[in-house]
Amino acid sequence: MNAPLRDLSGDSADHRTPDDTDSTASDLTPAEAARWPDVAQPPRGRTTAIRSAAAARLFRHAVRGVDVRVELPDGTVLGNHGDRVLPRMIIRRPVEFARRVGAGGLIGFGESYMAGDWTTDDLVGVLTPFATRVARLVPRPLQTLRSVVLPKHPESEENSTKNTRRNIARHYDLSNDLFALFLDETMTYSSALFADLERGTRPPWSDLEAAQHRKIDRLLDAAGVGPGTRLLEIGTGWGELCLRAAARGATVRSVTLSSEQQALARQRVARAGVADRVQIDLCDYRAVRGEYDAVVSVEMIEAVGEKYWPIYFQTIDRVLAPGGRVAIQAITMPHDRMVASRSTYTWVHKYIFPGGQLTSLKALDAVTRRHTSLRLTERAAMGRHYAETLRLWRERFTARRGEVAALGFDTTFRRMWEFYLAYSEAGFRAGYLDVRQLVFTRDAPRQRGRR
Repeated sequence: MNAPLRDLSGDSADHRTPDDTDSTASDLTPAEAARWPDVAQPPRGRTTAIRSAAAARLFRHAVRGVDVRVELPDGTVLGNHGDRVLPRMIIRRPVEFARRVGAGGLIGFGESYMAGDWTTDDLVGVLTPFATRVARLVPRPLQTLRSVVLPKHPESEENSTKNTRRNIARHYDLSNDLFALFLDETMTYSSALFADLERGTRPPWSDLEAAQHRKIDRLLDAAGVGPGTRLLEIGTGWGELCLRAAARGATVRSVTLSSEQQALARQRVARAGVADRVQIDLCDYRAVRGEYDAVVSVEMIEAVGEKYWPIYFQTIDRVLAPGGRVAIQAITMPHDRMVASRSTYTWVHKYIFPGGQLTSLKALDAVTRRHTSLRLTERAAMGRHYAETLRLWRERFTARRGEVAALGFDTTFRRMWEFYLAYSEAGFRAGYLDVRQLVFTRDAPRQRGRR
């Protein structure tokens, strides 16, 4: 018989084994359980029992240094926080929580929220302290076991030309109507740039559209886009950058692998009367040909994958005209964390962005120096702006739960999406993530040698 699982409090009160049947293993309906099998039931088996016990001990250790009040069903409160008022993480099913985290790490942590094993009235407040200490949550000697115990990236999600369109479709082709429920009128799905954020304000929803235009205009300025510019955009989104560039007198070719985005972007371009200056193609960036005075790409490199960063920048280098400029908006993380996590398959990969990989400034500089004549010449950080952008999206999405349900998205999906938005916001609030606008220009000596 399997050894009993220890409760997260450290007691042996719960003697269920991983093979016991538990009708309350999740809050999913039968229909949702069929749709979300990995959420419906936590992992079971002898190995799970061992890993669950280890996960429970590690979790108790981790929360001692995190400003979160962790409450268990028996009234136990984990942590050592005195009388301070802290965000509450309420663990309703400690055994199931430990099973999921023990078997899947961060995947299990997210799935346990989707399943209802834990809840909170302040999701960002709970996740931000964990994100702040992410490099120290697991003792350093155990971090070397990451590649052994955690799931691996599926080959089917590698961003090859065969797989990339499917990866993109799993997120961006969910439903244009879904994205319209929480994005502003510009349908811009990337960090905005607010005017007065440095004064510590929390911008209202009414500021978001102008902040998105400010972000786009800053990128277009950085790339030198004006009348007559031949602009290539890699990653169309829903077309707002195309519209802003065309209004400046540029001719634009934008490429995307999302059929839903292409369709709506083309409609918006036609309604704006600039279809003669904007071409939107369903095309992999690797297949782009031609010559362009400027290249702009907004939060698209995250979907490229580290293996393909060289070809991404080589493509840009190949199509960029002499004297051209490249402006990229990219989500970054500290280089040491990128190296440590590059092989880890996470909850975000499994449920949100298959094949995704965040980069670092050091990695971007290295890959362009090694594989291209492009050089990183300007950089501007705006991580706090992304935290506020995500807050506004999350509040809008949460307020429109009923409309999301009316589109056919079930409760588990809605919990997943709320977790994704809060998880991302927490990363930027903690400073673990940043977003930067970067300018690349061509190294002059190599330019003369090429032409």
